[in-house]
Amino acid sequence: MENGDNREIRMPLTYNTQKRRLQFPEYGRNVQKMIEYVKSIPDREERNRQARAVIGVMETVNPLVHLQEDYEHKLWDHMFIISGFDLDVDSPYPVPKQEDLYTAPVEIPMKSRPVRIAHYGKNIENIINLVADKEDGEEKNAMIRSIAVYMRQQYLIWNKDSVSDETIFSDLVKLSGGRIVIPEGMHLSRIPSDQYFGRPGMNNGQKPRMMQRMKTNRIKNNRK
Repeated sequence: MENGDNREIRMPLTYNTQKRRLQFPEYGRNVQKMIEYVKSIPDREERNRQARAVIGVMETVNPLVHLQEDYEHKLWDHMFIISGFDLDVDSPYPVPKQEDLYTAPVEIPMKSRPVRIAHYGKNIENIINLVADKEDGEEKNAMIRSIAVYMRQQYLIWNKDSVSDETIFSDLVKLSGGRIVIPEGMHLSRIPSDQYFGRPGMNNGQKPRMMQRMKTNRIKNNRK
């Protein structure tokens, strides 16, 4: 904007983020201003009349409130909340109390146990505990081997390109608290040279395809 002297006049801007936070955005800022005005009216009778008028406006600007049970009661509660519980008018319903509205939630006790070896995850510990309680035998040995194979896959995803059977067996015994004994002579099957375990969501399988191309090229070269 410019005045007669061609000098620019800058008007200060006020953003909503600088204003008081809306308790109920569905009513808008104008309703909040109306309630603030009602609080300033000295005459009680006039203050009550204007409060009822504001309730009518709130019902109009937020028609979805009609879908709620006992919506008129809710409108009056919302008006008192928007006022900061500082509105002295005669309400047809009990006036809500601030301490009842903002009571702290009841803390729910939860049993949590930290993951002992992160790259295996927490579920594997639960499975190991179930297997550890089974009677010794071929079925339990098969379960132990299946768990070890899965643990090796998880280890390779998050750590190195290779891992020994002894490392996996040692971690399995550790996670079981010593309750699982690795059967004598147990070995995990070898992983094919072109097998790749990548982190979830990474590489999109590029490495397996690259290794397959390298294998194909070697076969072609040997035929020449």
